[in-house]
Amino acid sequence: MKLTKLHWLSALTIFALMSGLIVHLVISANAIPQHNVQALDPNQSIEELASSEKQQVIALTLKIAELQSQVLRLNALGDRLADDNNIPQEEFNFEQMPPAGGPIQSPEEIKDKTLADLLLETNDLAKSLALEEKQLKILESLTLGHHIQNNSYLSGRPIIKGWLSSYYGIRKDPFNGRPAMHKGVDFAGKENAPIIATASGVVSWASERYGYGNLIEIDHGDGYKTRYGHNKVILVELGDVVEKGQVIAKMGSTGRSTGPHVHYEILRNNTQINPAKYVYRKAK
Repeated sequence: MKLTKLHWLSALTIFALMSGLIVHLVISANAIPQHNVQALDPNQSIEELASSEKQQVIALTLKIAELQSQVLRLNALGDRLADDNNIPQEEFNFEQMPPAGGPIQSPEEIKDKTLADLLLETNDLAKSLALEEKQLKILESLTLGHHIQNNSYLSGRPIIKGWLSSYYGIRKDPFNGRPAMHKGVDFAGKENAPIIATASGVVSWASERYGYGNLIEIDHGDGYKTRYGHNKVILVELGDVVEKGQVIAKMGSTGRSTGPHVHYEILRNNTQINPAKYVYRKAK
């Protein structure tokens, strides 16, 4: 499914209208006449009436604060989506009220609302906002999925400068001198040299792991993952979305290592494969 600019404009318009409606409710609440907050019940005492009115005011205040927080989250999400999808800022500026107008109503045409009425309206609005937030997050996930899919083609080296120092396969173990299987390739270089992602994806590991030292693992979808071991400094966190070519770490010699290098692995369906053809193939 291709998400066009029209899809994003439609979604963002809904949130702009929701923001305006919340402001309308706040203004309406401030304009309520104190003598008409609720219908009088002859069986209630003055103390009970006062307590009930106070509880409604507190409930309405809390609900409005909750809605304002929701609007702030939606505005932030909308801003990010608009920026990620190159929607011009002048078309959707979430820091300004949306344009509005219409004929002026006379005071007789404006119906006073009780606190109970406003509480019902704010509850309905809260449900609508929750639904719209869910839909917007789905759109965000779709955008993220398409973006990763378009840039998840594995190619190139995980370094900018350096050299290939050890191949995939059986080799002499650098610590005990015995034959051992090396399930990746090593690229040597200078300490603190940048380590880059060889494809876009989501960080599925960003911490220390036995033997690897400081390890980064990136999930690229379709069963493919890459690993970058022995880093001195990790520059990404678990769950981050990374771009192809993005600097994700600084070269080091942590873990089971004899000097500054990056141990690079490619996994297909959780099994290490020879990275050679991916390292030398051209990017799309």
